Amino acid sequence: MSQPVETTYRECVKQAIREAMIRDQRVFLMGEDVGHYGGCYAVSKGLLAEFGEERIRDTPLSENAFTGIGIGAALGGLRPIVEIMTVNFSFLALDQIINNAATLLHMSGGAFNVPLVIRMATGAGRQLAAQHSHSMEGWYAHIPGLKVLTPATLEDARGMLWTALEDPDPVLIFEHVMLYNRSGTLAADAGPVDIAKAAVRREGSDVSLLTYGGALYKTLEAADKLAEEGIAAEVVDLRVLRPLDTATIVASVARTRRAVVIDEGWRSGGVSAEIAARIMEQAFWELDAPVERVCGLEVPIPYAAHLEQAALPQVEGIVAAARRSLGR
Repeated sequence: MSQPVETTYRECVKQAIREAMIRDQRVFLMGEDVGHYGGCYAVSKGLLAEFGEERIRDTPLSENAFTGIGIGAALGGLRPIVEIMTVNFSFLALDQIINNAATLLHMSGGAFNVPLVIRMATGAGRQLAAQHSHSMEGWYAHIPGLKVLTPATLEDARGMLWTALEDPDPVLIFEHVMLYNRSGTLAADAGPVDIAKAAVRREGSDVSLLTYGGALYKTLEAADKLAEEGIAAEVVDLRVLRPLDTATIVASVARTRRAVVIDEGWRSGGVSAEIAARIMEQAFWELDAPVERVCGLEVPIPYAAHLEQAALPQVEGIVAAARRSLGR
């Protein structure tokens, strides 16, 4: 059996791209500063030298244009990976993503698939202010025709891209900015990862903590603190926001009879609201307490470090919500 290797989330994403390009000559990467600069978060550093300008393509600062080019390349038989520097900038490409990529299969009567992967950084915590720091993946999870992935672990960062590139339809991958430096061990033979199922990261019997992306590790830390109080929290990593794995959510809630949803995005109309609604629709009689939510404050993300942290879900807030669900 091969030995696990020490690596980082950033390196996992890079190696996922590199292996995809070696495995399939149709795969190429395009986006702002992905080539000579090596990527805004250094994910693509070194790939230009290895694969050349035909397959590592620096683009102008025009998200609408290069996302449209990616859609055209996908329709033409290639397997493009489009990198958008931050989720906030993806709004400049909303017409291409929502009106074209997500709808062409339907509008063509099933004739035209769009096998496009779009990667983008999401989330806050690095003092990048309001135009670079929001968690908007819940917006895209609202759109039929898209798959929305939020890898949090090294395994998912490495393996989800593999599966996404084999999908015939557009897949959006949201990489939280605070995860790039996260390190750990990864199996040397790590392979593709399912992009349809949530994962139970910690089993428990008293309360279900449902989360994804950058909030996963805060939630696991909160579960550790709750364990010190004799509370066994189950942690479910949603991983995929569309299609949402409702079956795993409901099964967890049926075991614990309580639920707390942790989402760095805003509360109103967000992922947490959708999950709470599904629990009420499909597991209402299993509940012993109302669904709790821990979300980002409904303000533009502040620049000042202490205000930025105050606007985001933190371990103490997750612990408090779990206690409330237990009547403590």
